[in-house]
Amino acid sequence: MHLPFRLISLTALTSLLIACGGDEPALPADSDTQAAVSAAVASQPPANPAPQILPTLEHWVPAGAQRAEFWHLLPATGASGGDRLAADAQGLWLLDASGTVVAHHEGNFMTLDVRHRASELLIATTQTASQQPTLLAVEADTLAVQHQLVLDASAYRIENLCLYEDESRNLHLFVVGEEGLGDQWLVATGEALLDAALHVRSLRLPPESEYCTVDDRRHLLYVSEENVGIWAYGAHPEAEQSRQPVDLIAPFGGLQEMVAGLASGPGGLLALDADARQLHRYSWQQNGWQHLPPLALAGTVEPERLTLRVHDGEAELLLVDGDDGKLYRTAIDWPASEGPRADALPVLLPTVQTEPVPSAGDAADDPAIWVHPYNRAASRVLGTDKRNGLGVYDLDGNQLQYLRVGRLNNVDVRHGFLLGERKVDLAVASNRDNNSLHLFAIDPGHGELSDLGQILTPLQEIYGLCMGQAPDGTLYAIANDKDGRFLQYRLDGSSGKARGELAREFAVATQPEGCVVDDQRQRLFIGEEGTAVWALAAAAEAPVEMTQVIAVGGPVAADIEGLAIYQHPEHPYLVISSQGNDSYVIVDAEPPYSLRGSFRIGINSSLAIDGVSETDGLEVTSADLGGPWSQGLLVVQDGRKRLPEGNQNYKYVPWQRVADALNLD
Repeated sequence: MHLPFRLISLTALTSLLIACGGDEPALPADSDTQAAVSAAVASQPPANPAPQILPTLEHWVPAGAQRAEFWHLLPATGASGGDRLAADAQGLWLLDASGTVVAHHEGNFMTLDVRHRASELLIATTQTASQQPTLLAVEADTLAVQHQLVLDASAYRIENLCLYEDESRNLHLFVVGEEGLGDQWLVATGEALLDAALHVRSLRLPPESEYCTVDDRRHLLYVSEENVGIWAYGAHPEAEQSRQPVDLIAPFGGLQEMVAGLASGPGGLLALDADARQLHRYSWQQNGWQHLPPLALAGTVEPERLTLRVHDGEAELLLVDGDDGKLYRTAIDWPASEGPRADALPVLLPTVQTEPVPSAGDAADDPAIWVHPYNRAASRVLGTDKRNGLGVYDLDGNQLQYLRVGRLNNVDVRHGFLLGERKVDLAVASNRDNNSLHLFAIDPGHGELSDLGQILTPLQEIYGLCMGQAPDGTLYAIANDKDGRFLQYRLDGSSGKARGELAREFAVATQPEGCVVDDQRQRLFIGEEGTAVWALAAAAEAPVEMTQVIAVGGPVAADIEGLAIYQHPEHPYLVISSQGNDSYVIVDAEPPYSLRGSFRIGINSSLAIDGVSETDGLEVTSADLGGPWSQGLLVVQDGRKRLPEGNQNYKYVPWQRVADALNLD
């Protein structure tokens, strides 16, 4: 159950809460997110949880920035004693724990979030007059500005800003605006702000959204909807645009009145219930969020904003009263709910992306690589547009051809097909319009494709396809159906027209798609999407005896999608698209099919290329294509085009990066 970014009626929320314990905000899962986010919503709390009294709530009066609405508690920043930061109409204020001003930066600012890196603070705020989100890299003890990044003014009034750091230390800025508008921007990599922010995607939030906070570890953006509740969205730049409720206003959840400030820490989330003057606490447990009894905020009028700092099992809080502007501080126990962090997968960066496919929506699907026989730099990438045709791209990602021939799903290529008196290279695709094999001649000299026509099959829903070549040079096309059937066709063009003869038929129990033939070893690998990768003999006359290569579970998460062979001279590798966790799994392509490792593909900010998620098809070659492709090329379909948003496309990754990351021979 993935909910789109839209407001749903309160009358539907009761059934939603009953069902919300099993599905999660869809996002690329790092090594611990897969299990953790599967219940990233609160278990249904009691209708009227009994609040507890907060032990102490001290009125705190600083020497400066007394009327500031926006505060942030900082980690220790050095000898200066800078302990907290404030933003108001007079600027940014650095204060120590007693409230003494340590440093001041003039300006007129609203909203505030901060990250501490090395000796710098990275401050996100908004210039009030111009409504421009602004990032400042400042010295942590003086607020001296080292670098400034000012975004263009938004077309909406800004309600709040939140920072998020992904698994590759890319820093993102979420801008939450009025009427449910918002944006995600890439603003920094490593230790440095970018010279210009890169727009990742537009957000569609509830119209009464105001407060936000981010859990970096679980890649979750929490947003309050004033009179409805708290929502969790995928924060990762490749996350699906869906949401789940964390807690809702009674009688649908445990919140009593109106959601105000939010703050997150390791394994926990805090939310202010403004009119009820309560602090709600949510602790992360192995089976999801546990709604702890709320704390009564005696002495406040309308608690509106809060910031927290967690240290040694205790959370120090600073609250702002929205009615009279007074500040309050306290400390509460912080539950130790984080388990040991598993090792994250390596994140590789794409070097090239193709132009987007012409069709919108879920359109790009499967690539193939045609290697030029003598000018390797003139090699081509073919990519299916399963709504309309086939694209042809050069090694720089430029579209050279687009053939509008129908709904092509998977494509593969082989060299040396005799078509009458001439020899051509051959591409074959599965055409879902006609349940056919669609054939294309590739001119060996310049790589141009021409349509050779179609071979009809008896399949009802043709889906995946791959090609193979026998030792005698005979070419085969192997297509499958969603019902599990595989048909292996022997291809012949001696008459001058391409024909196909059914040579073998077999089946798996459930839906397949990806397949690949290792011509050198005459082995066929097939992917049964929700079950396993299987190996069998590729020869048309060979018996159908399948051996399991790797099953779903562990590194491979359903669906199993694209399969490809890297022809290392001594150690061939099978590359698997593990769509369910947005990763790529490498196993030996020979028994016992040992696992070599997994990786993901992330943002290349220097080239403004987004990461990759929801990959359908992929292809790899070990041929030396020159330049970054001297050890080969991996091409993957990208299911979500971001940075900025657009139609799907294909990403290129040098194989050398895969080999280095996984220590492959």
